[in-house]
Amino acid sequence: MTVSESMSRLQAQREALVEAALEHIPFDGWTRQALLAGAEDLDLAPGEVDRLLPNGIRQAIVTYVEMTDRKMIAALDEKGLENMKIRDRIATAVKTRLDLVENQKDAVRGALAFMTLPQNAALGLKLTHGTVDAMWVAAGDTSTDHNWYTKRMLLAGVYGSTLAYWLDDTSDDHADSWAFLDRRIGNVLQIPKITAKLGKVGKFAAAPFKLGAKVANCMPTPGRLRRQFGG
Repeated sequence: MTVSESMSRLQAQREALVEAALEHIPFDGWTRQALLAGAEDLDLAPGEVDRLLPNGIRQAIVTYVEMTDRKMIAALDEKGLENMKIRDRIATAVKTRLDLVENQKDAVRGALAFMTLPQNAALGLKLTHGTVDAMWVAAGDTSTDHNWYTKRMLLAGVYGSTLAYWLDDTSDDHADSWAFLDRRIGNVLQIPKITAKLGKVGKFAAAPFKLGAKVANCMPTPGRLRRQFGG
C-alpha cells in the first residue's frame, strides 16, 4: 500500500468514526464518550479513537466540517449552477450546505459552541473560510485580486447569520430561513451588483482576511451587517 493509499484509508476510517459518533452527539455532545460510542457501533476497539483522532474533539469537529463541505461540493456539482444567475448560485450553495445537516442541528450547535471558545476562535474562522471559499468556487468565482477576499468575507456574514437563524427555525421546510437568506443576499452581497461594489471595498477587506487576529474583530455579525449594510 502506498503512502497516499494509506492516508486515504486513514481518512476514510476517521470520517466513518465521526459519522457514527453523530448518532450519539445529541445525547453526549462533542465528547470522548460520543466518540467511544461511535467506535463501539463500528466494532472498533476503544484505542482506535486515539489512533484515528489523536487531537480529540478538535480534530473530530474539523473532520465533520470538512467532510460536510465535500458533500456540499458533490451535491452542487449535480445542480447545474452554471445555468443559474450568480445570486441563485450562492443561495443554492448555502441552502445545500444547511440541508446536508438538517438532521444534525445538535451537532452543529455543539460544534459552533466549541469553536467560540477563545482557544478555538482562529480555527473556527479558518473552517468558515473553507466553507465559503468552497461555495464561491462552486459558484464559478475566478477572482484573484482584492475581490477574492471581499467576496468571502461578505459571504461569511451571510452564511453565519443564516446559519444562526436556521438553527432556531421551526417553519415548514425552513421556509423562513430561505426568505431570510434571500434578504441577506439582496441587502448585503447585492449580487449581481457585487462586482461593482467590490472594487471600492476590496483593499480594506484583503488585510483583515489575511490576518486572523483582525478577522476576529472585523468578521460580519448580524448587528454589524445591519449597521453597515442596512440589512
